[in-house]
Amino acid sequence: MTRKIVPLMFAGLLLIAMFSWAKVSDSHGVTVHEWGTFTSVAGSNGEPVLWQSYGGPSDLPCFVERFGGFKNTLPGTVRMETPVLYFYGSREETADVKVSFPRGTITEWYPRATTTGNTIEWRNVRISPRAELVFPTGDQSHYYTARHTDSASLQVGPDKEKFLFYRGVGTFPLPLSAKLTDEGKLIVRNAGRETVAGLVVFENRGGVRRYWVAGDLRGETVLDPSSLQGNWPGLLSDLERILVEQGLYPKEARAMIETWTDSWFEEGTRLFYIVPQAAIDSVLPLDVQPVPVQTARVFVGRMEIITPAIQDEVRQAVTNYDRATLQKYGRFLEPIARRAGIQSALLDSIYVKYLSNASSCPR
Repeated sequence: MTRKIVPLMFAGLLLIAMFSWAKVSDSHGVTVHEWGTFTSVAGSNGEPVLWQSYGGPSDLPCFVERFGGFKNTLPGTVRMETPVLYFYGSREETADVKVSFPRGTITEWYPRATTTGNTIEWRNVRISPRAELVFPTGDQSHYYTARHTDSASLQVGPDKEKFLFYRGVGTFPLPLSAKLTDEGKLIVRNAGRETVAGLVVFENRGGVRRYWVAGDLRGETVLDPSSLQGNWPGLLSDLERILVEQGLYPKEARAMIETWTDSWFEEGTRLFYIVPQAAIDSVLPLDVQPVPVQTARVFVGRMEIITPAIQDEVRQAVTNYDRATLQKYGRFLEPIARRAGIQSALLDSIYVKYLSNASSCPR
């Protein structure tokens, strides 16, 4: 009898030890949070159209690494803008991180990484929750706003940063389409199986900003832009609430909104929505080793709507040689002019200016 009890006791103690080790291991694991934006332009049929990434990397500091070719030579239906990966933990950790972008090209990143065009990999990422590292600075840029969180400091080789950053251009299906009717209403259709959360329609006309939170969407809905309300503090509060509900920490949500305030709310009409995580994982498979104890990936879809009013304004500006009005549409000027059937030497000169920004950082 004693011979049988001893092995059983040993096995039981071994199981308890293994369980305790697993709990300790879990408590020292890392949590990963990511945010980013998928930007697209809706065509006349509501589906995203090909457009050039005019403007180059002028909104990024020059220490950021760049693809060998300029991203404005890579037309796509979606610009993947500024995904950042934050890491949280209770002690020093090391991780390997790989992101795949099978239907696109990764164009900028930091810290330095191994890239193959459609993959990026950071090996031996040192995660230091309590370290006070000195991060690089330089050109004025909204890039730095993403550091305003409680995430751990990171180091990859000699490079130090608060997050892992990357960008890209690609062509892949989006969960939403948006088509204007002849009456000026917007038909928004969810083409996927997953509910699309946080649908917001926004308009900035001559500095007058209006919006409406349409909520979650399954199937199809019709939005009336005439129902938009002007409440700037309310818009910022609603967007932060939506991002936190999707899994971001409040400081992360604020950092994301502050990063994109000058872009998300510029002149034009657009939809914002939360890309379902299943769609993110399909488009951008993420592999972190060791596997995090928790991962949240929150991407905002931004879809530009080219309204008849916008087309008319661009036509009038070309006629009047009004460069200032044309420039306010920035990187979206080319698809707007193409949609309106406008060609001119003035437009060509503005496009050339955008292209020149792509080489603003000497290498």
